[in-house]
Amino acid sequence: PPQTWLCVIRCVLKLTGQFPRLCATREALLRKECCPPWDGDGSACGASSGRGFCRDVEVSDLPDGPQYPFSGLDDRERWPLVFYNRTCECVGNFMGFNCADCKFGYFGLNCNERRESVRRNILHLSRAQKIRLVSYLNLAKHTVSQDYVVATGTYREMQNGSNPMFADASVYDVFVWIHYYVSRNALLGGPGNVWTDVDFAHWAPAFLPWHRLYLLHWEHEIRKLTGDMSFTIPYWDWRDARGCDVCTDELMGDRSPQDPSLLSPGSVFSSWKVLCSQAEDYNNRGVLCDAREEGPLRRNPGNHNRNVVERLPTTAEVEFTLGLTNYDTGAMDRTANMSFRNTLEGFGDPRTGLGNSSRMGMHAAIHVYMNGSMSSVQGSANDPIFLLHHAFVDCIYEQWLRRYRPTPSQYPESNAPIGHNSEYHMVPFLPLQRNRDYFISSKDLGYEYSNLLDSMRPILDEMQDVWPWLLLAALCGGILAMATAAVIVTVKRRNRGFTWPHMRGWRNLFTLPETQPLIFTHNSEESKHPNYQTAM
Repeated sequence: PPQTWLCVIRCVLKLTGQFPRLCATREALLRKECCPPWDGDGSACGASSGRGFCRDVEVSDLPDGPQYPFSGLDDRERWPLVFYNRTCECVGNFMGFNCADCKFGYFGLNCNERRESVRRNILHLSRAQKIRLVSYLNLAKHTVSQDYVVATGTYREMQNGSNPMFADASVYDVFVWIHYYVSRNALLGGPGNVWTDVDFAHWAPAFLPWHRLYLLHWEHEIRKLTGDMSFTIPYWDWRDARGCDVCTDELMGDRSPQDPSLLSPGSVFSSWKVLCSQAEDYNNRGVLCDAREEGPLRRNPGNHNRNVVERLPTTAEVEFTLGLTNYDTGAMDRTANMSFRNTLEGFGDPRTGLGNSSRMGMHAAIHVYMNGSMSSVQGSANDPIFLLHHAFVDCIYEQWLRRYRPTPSQYPESNAPIGHNSEYHMVPFLPLQRNRDYFISSKDLGYEYSNLLDSMRPILDEMQDVWPWLLLAALCGGILAMATAAVIVTVKRRNRGFTWPHMRGWRNLFTLPETQPLIFTHNSEESKHPNYQTAM
């Protein structure tokens, strides 16, 4: 059974950020070095093959904003220096914590094959593609990650590295933990002593670049797990939706008839267990999430607080948001006015652009609307709808980037909330990536959105799911026509010289009298008829 198989994997791989398993050892932590060997040649970072080198980590000293007034208390400050001051720096198109992978958009043994992937609307996928998506998600949920472990204690609790505190997690749950870890409150020491006004991936400029990198890494890990290099995350276009139209057992799971806050037993997701979802409990105890299961996945779309979110976002609100020319403004936090980032994130009013809105809109509105695991910032990635939702948020971000073509200088270099300056390494990713590196078009990262392609491409994409049926219909029609012709020829041969009675009457029956032209000129009286367009 799956449980036994999973246990075997856990036992085999039980070793002591997403922290690379090879860097989560006492030796690596005490040395403060994460430069694992590449299997291809056995050298650190694949240096012997010219893939990369072990380098000192360089962090920016430019000032952060005033929202977080501490220094030296949180492991995420000046990431990743608390844990490592030397990591792999890959060259060319190589990437990864040991330079074993290819940069996004590149494939092949030498990472020299350039390919562009297309993320499509989930509602336009074929039945087979929907089944594949759900099965890949479920596989990721039940397969222990071979590359990464998750931290269950602070560096101080690890006794400065001499007592590693890490746990195995599934491929899917590694990403649940990543989203928890980047958004958790700062532990200042002791039960209940936390600082809540801090988030290294939300409420500030890095919100969009950070989640862009998050989705790319998730997509990358699914490809490695399944061997399906064509896999892409679909998006859920929630504009003007009257409800959760992806909440079906074929997709993300319907409601349970016994409990509307649980998922239908007809969905594979009904058996999923969540983790890192009890932020208040961790704060009260002054501890980190320990990555243990914490109960079933919950969702109750539409039964949310209407004073916080009135309804799902509209097309008009998306267009207003895209019309904001400034990426971020002011203090670059939730108070930012006329800020594209703050309005898309949901703290700016999508009708006025004013920050600190009393009601949440856009991205945040979807989280509140789901009214369950998705409504907690730290635990929201437990729900697979999170991926579909953020893919569409990323699509809107991409539209803005293409419309205004901002230069890197338009992303703030300093005075953004901690973690959000352009040179800051994104927490807790290893290999290291800076915020500015994802303030670029998706085309430069090897992917595209079907709704942003030329006008015919989305139609062609959707046609690929129905063309076999069209071909079958054409073949059947051709066979029928040939059979009919054969019958007519046979009848004619047998009755040669025989005149059918009333032939003119039969011929007239199949001939429509042309009492008016098929195409009218604008001067004709008929063109003024109110049903003209309908008739045509």
